[in-house]
Amino acid sequence: MKYKKYYLVVLAVILVDQISKLLVYQYMDMGYRGEINILGLDWARLHYTLNPGMAFGLTIIPKLALTLFRMAAITVLTYFFILQIKNKAHTGFIFCLAMILGGAIGNAIDSVFYGVFLEGNMLEGSPTPWLHGQVIDMLYFPMFEGRFPEWLPRIGGNRFLFFSAIFNVADSAIFIGAVSLLLFSRRFFPEETETDASLDGNETINDERETTNVENSEIIKEEQSIKNEELTENKELTNTINQQKNNTEDVG
Repeated sequence: MKYKKYYLVVLAVILVDQISKLLVYQYMDMGYRGEINILGLDWARLHYTLNPGMAFGLTIIPKLALTLFRMAAITVLTYFFILQIKNKAHTGFIFCLAMILGGAIGNAIDSVFYGVFLEGNMLEGSPTPWLHGQVIDMLYFPMFEGRFPEWLPRIGGNRFLFFSAIFNVADSAIFIGAVSLLLFSRRFFPEETETDASLDGNETINDERETTNVENSEIIKEEQSIKNEELTENKELTNTINQQKNNTEDVG
């Protein structure tokens, strides 16, 4: 049960995402005509739309390539997710991975299956409904609108709407998980930081010890040299005295 909570997070994200999408598909009209205000708020709405591309309506690569990329990314992420659980990584780090993985699987289900099982969902002009499903988006938060200042190049005077992107539960899970990884990365990996600091401290201590040993060795060499010089002087002095005695005896 200790590790099941991580898998339950992945499953919960997938279920909430898929249930919300199927309810929107079943009971809402597409576009502005079917908009529903959330809790009566004008800036928080449910807006049913189909997204042929990536999260938040981005379209960068062809649909088939995007679907295959999603499947490959999910495979790698699943392996990494399981590996982190086995390695007993930080709980918060694994929860973030679980949210990202759950969101990625949620959107991949749309791309792989929705074109087949949901009428009108297949991307127009696709050779097959498989792998060409469009992602259902519905969360829309147009908080405020205005105009860009006239002095701005190209966009000056144009109207803007914040926040204009329409997304879903899977997108939200991916975004929250990724941002949390960035914000709390130091908390998730404190041992690495402490280890690095400990290693740096040990290296400093070792350097100081080596310096001290070198200095002591030089002092010992100097003392030994002085002793050798004194012994040499004493020998010379003794030889001189002995020679003088010998000379005196010869004269006598």
